[in-house]
Amino acid sequence: MRLIHTDRVFQRLSSASLVRRSRRAVQPFKTVVIALPGKTGRVSLWVIQEMGRMFLFLLQVGLWALRPPFRPREILKQLHVIGFKTTFVVVLTAIFTGMVLALQGYYSLRKFGAEALLGSAVALSMIRELGPVLASLMVTARSGSAMTAEIGLMRITEQIDALETMAVNPVQYLITPKMLAAILVVPLLVSMFDVVGIWGGYVVGVQLLGASAGSFWSSVESAVEWRDVYGGLLKAVSFGVIVSWVCCYKGFYTQMSAEGLGKATTEAVVLTSVLILVWDYFLTSVLL
Repeated sequence: MRLIHTDRVFQRLSSASLVRRSRRAVQPFKTVVIALPGKTGRVSLWVIQEMGRMFLFLLQVGLWALRPPFRPREILKQLHVIGFKTTFVVVLTAIFTGMVLALQGYYSLRKFGAEALLGSAVALSMIRELGPVLASLMVTARSGSAMTAEIGLMRITEQIDALETMAVNPVQYLITPKMLAAILVVPLLVSMFDVVGIWGGYVVGVQLLGASAGSFWSSVESAVEWRDVYGGLLKAVSFGVIVSWVCCYKGFYTQMSAEGLGKATTEAVVLTSVLILVWDYFLTSVLL
């Protein structure tokens, strides 16, 4: 009888422990399910708030750009910083982009006996898409990150607060020249990218692979229209706005720490690159 009673006790204890284990296993799942809507809502509200602050910042920069003083010397300085210091990276990227494009295009077109269309393929690809996008990404990596770091460091060291104390608007003094310079210089860099990229494609296609030089340039002339050039320049202007807008915003509202500055610089480069690609799709769908 005692053995039977002991077995029953063990069975009850084991069943109770199994119930407790199952409850412990279910409880974290319930916690995640209950907390998920709250976290989703908080993230959604943060995204909406951040978008609102960014658009208000852009509107503020646009309004201050129309009010004197215009500070042409500061604009020229930013043209040098954003444009001239990025030229080498843009040229190097353009050369190898055109070379790779010609190399891939030549062997693809040769399958159909259409090597004469190599010039048009390289030129249209560079002018419509690769030139504006890649040049803007290089500006983001080289100059955009520098904008964020510079403005963010001024925020951390309270130089922006000092400007406000002296009744100098920091947006007009710091942000507006950078945005105007980016709007002016990015189309120039894109034009340089297009020319150098097409020349790189010519070197590979004609000089190395043996395509006809006359066919190369005649296909470029017949395929490229002024509408393609205007579309590429329009993309360049809009990308210049995006680069200066996002990078300056992230630096202007950076956290007051070295870690916050590094985080702001990373976020600026990543967000700018993503916005360039997204905006490129929508603008291309309108221009075609």
